[in-house]
Amino acid sequence: MAKKKTTKKRIKPKFKKPSFTLSNQQKLVFGSLLIIFGISLFVAFLSFLFTGTADQSVISEFTSRDVEAQNWLSKSGAWVSDLFINRGFGIASFIFAGLIFLSGIYVLLNISKGRLWRHWFWGTLIVIWISITLGFLAHKNTMLGGVVGFEMNDLLQDYVGKIGVGLILLLAFITYLAFRFKLTAEHIASLFKLAKKQIKDDFAEDAASNNNAPIPVDNNLSDEAEAFKSAFEIPLENPEPTIKQHSKPKQKETPIEAKSLEIEVPPKEALIEEALEEELKIQVENVKVEKSETDNLSDKLVEDFGRFDPTLELGKFQFPTLDLLKKYDSESITINQEELEENKNKIVNTLNNYKIGISSIKATIGPTVTLYEIVPEAGVRISKIKNLEDDIALSLSALGIRIIAPIPGKGTIGIEVPNKKSTVVSMRSVIASQKFQKSEMQLPIALGKTISNETLVVDLAKMPHLLMAGATGQGKSVGLNAVLTSLLYKKHPAEVKFVLVDPKKVELTLFNKIERHYLAKLPDSEEAIITDNTKVINTLNSLCIEMDNRYEMLKNAFCRNIAEYNEKFKARKLNPNDGHKFLPYIVLVVDEFADLIMTAGKEVETPIARLAQLARAIGIHLIIATQRPSVNVITGLIKANFPARIAFRVTSKIDSRTILDGSGADQLIGRGDMLYTQGNDLIRIQCAFVDTPEVERITEFIGGQKAYPDAHLLPEYVGEESGTSLDNNIEDRDKLFREAAEVIVTAQQGSASLLQRKLKLGYNRAGRIIDQLEAAGIVGPFEGSKARMVLIPDLITLEQFLQNEGH
Repeated sequence: MAKKKTTKKRIKPKFKKPSFTLSNQQKLVFGSLLIIFGISLFVAFLSFLFTGTADQSVISEFTSRDVEAQNWLSKSGAWVSDLFINRGFGIASFIFAGLIFLSGIYVLLNISKGRLWRHWFWGTLIVIWISITLGFLAHKNTMLGGVVGFEMNDLLQDYVGKIGVGLILLLAFITYLAFRFKLTAEHIASLFKLAKKQIKDDFAEDAASNNNAPIPVDNNLSDEAEAFKSAFEIPLENPEPTIKQHSKPKQKETPIEAKSLEIEVPPKEALIEEALEEELKIQVENVKVEKSETDNLSDKLVEDFGRFDPTLELGKFQFPTLDLLKKYDSESITINQEELEENKNKIVNTLNNYKIGISSIKATIGPTVTLYEIVPEAGVRISKIKNLEDDIALSLSALGIRIIAPIPGKGTIGIEVPNKKSTVVSMRSVIASQKFQKSEMQLPIALGKTISNETLVVDLAKMPHLLMAGATGQGKSVGLNAVLTSLLYKKHPAEVKFVLVDPKKVELTLFNKIERHYLAKLPDSEEAIITDNTKVINTLNSLCIEMDNRYEMLKNAFCRNIAEYNEKFKARKLNPNDGHKFLPYIVLVVDEFADLIMTAGKEVETPIARLAQLARAIGIHLIIATQRPSVNVITGLIKANFPARIAFRVTSKIDSRTILDGSGADQLIGRGDMLYTQGNDLIRIQCAFVDTPEVERITEFIGGQKAYPDAHLLPEYVGEESGTSLDNNIEDRDKLFREAAEVIVTAQQGSASLLQRKLKLGYNRAGRIIDQLEAAGIVGPFEGSKARMVLIPDLITLEQFLQNEGH
């Protein structure tokens, strides 16, 4: 039984390839340029062989228009040819023209760049070898080998002599054949054997023809020779890394090399075995690089049409310019040395009054706040300094004093003191910053500037949801506008969509102008910006449906998140006929969340909690803003899924702890002063200021461009409640009808507020259920301020009533 043959991989040096991507149009232009340049070089070089001597004097007068060159490409051709051939590598420079021409073909046809780099590597080596070889053989004719060949020969002959140079060139040629064409000693020996056999056969045929006697022809030997020849030629055509060749199985027979010493013709079995072995290796290699049918199809589609571009429908869309944002005169920070010295002395004196010594103090000046970092003397307890917060604020006569004890990552204690003259942080300054312009985040947001005057840019996709809170007039609406403006300056309409909820009806109305570019809405909705609480409930449930649909698409595409899915779709590996499509990010912005909770209750909280828990992977992100972050508004379920939080100034420590899980927000100075956390340290930031006229200019600039036919449509959602007081259709009753009837009969009180409390419903739904109970005859008609009369005395009667009704 034949033993299983093992093959080893030949590890071949890899060449680093530059990573850049050209569009199909750029490939056409760049490839044509290379092809034409290669042809031009060939024509100039060829002409130089005949006109080079005559054009020597012209090269020195290249800038003069009165002198004419005889080169077929005039003075440019004469100069380039002289550079490559005369002063370069001689006639071997023709190879460079061929390599440039070949590069153009590779770019045009989008062939693998790996082979092209190998052609350039080996081509350059053979150019150098030919130049030195021609300089060695034709030492007196410098044009054949060029200056490089002539000088290299002189250098080498000074050290190893003429014979040594010849041997080095021979070794270099053998090395080239061995590595470039996989030439081995067995191949050379086989060539000699085949040549010897051919000569022997020729002599035999001549002798037979002279004697007029027919000689039988051994066809088997001819087949053996062909097989051996093919086994030798196949590796020459395969420059790719291959499985190591001639891996002989362990056999008892004598190896071919030993037989060649005894017998002139290699044995038939060895020849066939070697040929089959070569064939087997090639088959294994082909199987290894085989791609799936889907990958082959997607590669062909990308080659023919390029990667899918979601922005193509609005290909001429222009992002807003910086000129639309206002530039303020007072943006640069001015250092008031007297103020710094005064505050420093007051801090040191106040601490000295309580027997707290300081070894060093330094100040970091921010737009609105200056951070004083102090290093207390050894033995001072940090809590002692922390308890002096109010005393330091009293001595400095300033609001918004905040003590950070200690500063995370440093061995210092920080005291934040508001500046007497604050600096405006404009939206223009943060948008124009390099940190924002060069960010490669999925959803970059420029919030403002830190105490060290650095622009803070965060990724909404990594948060993944943002909770904002602050008292009236402290900067929440400006903060929302800053978030939306950042995304408008960075993301194309095809990449992100906004769902805007504005119960106040006035804060987000300016974004109506970009409805068909950036906004998403329900199919039956006239306005994209949602102001009615009923539509808010339907929109949130519609987003839950969208979330479930997207997860189904990700499951079918074997992807874990939206980034992987969209990348796969752009590479044309997902078929749109199977329901796949490019998925834009969806950002839900809710202003005055407390008002929604008060009017809609659990009907809003449940879908919000679902989206917060599950929607991050499929690109749906929530930004929720509220005035008073009390626990009945921001419940534990919501807070757990909003690690990223922004707190503007609030009125009490309780509110600060609700939003930040710690104090600090009650010590801010207002007007955009805020604290930001993403689940770890608190960062004090001056929020970027974007005024209403600026937002208006941006939306007008975007709205004046070509848009989609309609806003992005969310899935249709049919609400659970659809019954009315005029319709007693059992099938149209609310799903909580029976449960509501039991609550009303048990309490013997027919009021909507009772249903709100017991069933955690919004007012609108509770009112509709009361109307349905009236139509069914369970409660009486409306009686003004009094509760409705309950017409069913007890639960047993209610059960019989509902059974008779067929409910």
